[in-house]
Amino acid sequence: MNFKKIIPFKIKYNLRLVFEKYKKTNIFSKINLDKNKKKAYIFLAADYGNLGDVAITFSQTEFLKKHSNYQIIEIPISQSIAGLHWLNKNIQKDDLITIIGGGNIGDLYEQIEYIRQLVIKSYPKNKIISFPQSIDFSNTNFGKKQIEKAKKVYNSHKNLVLVAREEVSYLTMKDLFPKVKIILTPDIVLSQDQSQNQKKRQGLVVCLRDDAEKSLSKQQQNTMLKILKNHFKNNLKFYDTHIGRNNLSIDERNHELTNIWSIFKGAELVVTDRLHGMIFCYITQTPCIVLQNNNHKIKGTINWIKDCGYIHFIENFDEFHFKETLNKNQKPTQYQSLQQYYSPLISEL
Repeated sequence: MNFKKIIPFKIKYNLRLVFEKYKKTNIFSKINLDKNKKKAYIFLAADYGNLGDVAITFSQTEFLKKHSNYQIIEIPISQSIAGLHWLNKNIQKDDLITIIGGGNIGDLYEQIEYIRQLVIKSYPKNKIISFPQSIDFSNTNFGKKQIEKAKKVYNSHKNLVLVAREEVSYLTMKDLFPKVKIILTPDIVLSQDQSQNQKKRQGLVVCLRDDAEKSLSKQQQNTMLKILKNHFKNNLKFYDTHIGRNNLSIDERNHELTNIWSIFKGAELVVTDRLHGMIFCYITQTPCIVLQNNNHKIKGTINWIKDCGYIHFIENFDEFHFKETLNKNQKPTQYQSLQQYYSPLISEL
């Protein structure tokens, strides 16, 4: 019997926190801390194969570099416990804690939410900014219990800023966390401009989910693929924003982002039901048909970019509507920066 699999993850994390005290070395001990600079720490930095989350980590780092003078230090999610232990010995009162943006405040990704709350509880005297997030707790007994835990932790921190990336999450956060400062900006990856060095566009890229957030039925997906293969004469490729690898170095992550952005730039059209599939299309100025997932993330986020002319949203799939959208003029219009919408976040830095 594999006891590691049956031990609850919360017990494992607490045990690792205890054992970390007795380790002779720590992965973060080699970091050269600049005594002349305040620090900005990025917790839950993505070192796994979800390129949407990798892009969030990259964009969050670049945003902090551009809009602040902090020394920026990533704490990869796989090294959260070691990072907490090391930082407890090194943090200063003026240091900033940031938590990765994304779509994982809620009970679907319970372990990530647990670490987020652990970080918030660990640094009650430091300013903490949770970068642009979506919130989604299920309407179940478990989800309701998790909401109460989150309310207790978030509302107890005296200097916590939660950034929502769409209106539904903004209103939900305001309701659940009345003692927390809530602001609204686009997803942090939309602060990127990857529209330069355009390529000759040929064929189609299909980028579809295969997880708990998928909304498209198998029958609908097969119908759609049949239409696409006929329309593009089988000149299509499948490429997911999840590459199925973990423990990626920063160089490996940057390479994978450059690769997928290049692939999108070479496509006449991308069809996706992934939020960051849509966002990658926007920042690379790539025509896109985006299909609804099973929550409000895409529907809410598209409001920031719906007028660009090259992103087309289908909320409820049907064959006629899909064909009609496919036959629209897919020529990309001019890329438009969303930088002005980040001013509330910049002010918090």
